[in-house]
Amino acid sequence: MNRREKGRIYRSRLVSRIFGRYLLAMLGVVLASLILWGLAQWLAQRRVWQEEEWIYRTFGSITNRIILLGVMCLAGWAAVSAAFLARPFRYLDQIIAAAQALASPSEQAVALHPDLREVQDEMNLIRERSLRHAYLAREAEQRKNDLILYLAHDLKTPLTSVIGYLTLLRDEPDLAPQIRARYTAIAWDKAQRLEALVDEFFEITRFSLSHMPLEKERVNLSRLLEQVASEFEPAMADKGLSWRLSIPPGLTVLGDGDKLARVFDNLARNAVSYAYPQSPLSLSARGEGNQVTVSLSNQGKTIPQDKLQRIFQQFFRLDGARSSSTGGAGLGLAIAKEIVEQHGGRIRAASRSETVTFTVTLPAPPPPDGSGPASGEAAGA
Repeated sequence: MNRREKGRIYRSRLVSRIFGRYLLAMLGVVLASLILWGLAQWLAQRRVWQEEEWIYRTFGSITNRIILLGVMCLAGWAAVSAAFLARPFRYLDQIIAAAQALASPSEQAVALHPDLREVQDEMNLIRERSLRHAYLAREAEQRKNDLILYLAHDLKTPLTSVIGYLTLLRDEPDLAPQIRARYTAIAWDKAQRLEALVDEFFEITRFSLSHMPLEKERVNLSRLLEQVASEFEPAMADKGLSWRLSIPPGLTVLGDGDKLARVFDNLARNAVSYAYPQSPLSLSARGEGNQVTVSLSNQGKTIPQDKLQRIFQQFFRLDGARSSSTGGAGLGLAIAKEIVEQHGGRIRAASRSETVTFTVTLPAPPPPDGSGPASGEAAGA
């Protein structure tokens, strides 16, 4: 149910409530007038009136008494109508004041007239959502600022090393070939680290400014996963890591192949960075009806539950101390989550007994002939 339909229902309920009370109030006015008129009749009959008395001259006839009853009803109707006509304006004043307060929401809940309970609940929901978004924005901004400070500090260290060793190579032309080769290798390593840090700055900018439009097509997910796994084999060899693959052929999804490759590249990079040396990494996939599930596990330090709940937040890093091996921008998992959700899928993380597992669920398209689950050959990523 959208907001317009909810508003229509709330308005209908409020009008029915006010109109019902108005009718009851008018019925009360008529009954009160009849009772007062009857009481006046009864009192008048208990006394002998003289013709010269003004009350007798005014209300002595039946016609005058009926006129009195009409005047009483009319006066009651005017008073009740004025009260009920003023009520919507009082409601409107309350709603306007509450709406102005929502511009700068506080911890104090919105309080309206009981007749406006539904509107009050909606406003409090908006208030809580605004407070939550503001908190998340402040937290993300703080993490981003901290990250930029870290990166700025980290940029200076390799840059200083590169300049220092290049200066030595320039000023000492008679250095032994072994020393010259060692200085050149160190400068090369530091320059690569510098390039990685600059790439992180670009990654932050791209994530902040891009809303990642998708170009969907049929993607052979099996082939894509095998490609991602093979690309990480050199980095895994340095740590003595190995793959355990369980990927059936021909698993197909409907999506943006480049964006999905980025998802699994980020997950694999995270697994390689935090896996224990000399341990296996497991990558499996399976089709289940109208969806495909991919799981990637590594043996590593168990992630506490409080950090596990925040692992997909922007700029969040598991390790407080930055290092060259795991010092990323804290965007990889956040980007992976956004891409998966744009595809209508879901990504989850679990960690226990020194095993970390990421599970991605993506919707599978119907096969070209429409006869069953999509598992045939499709376009490559």
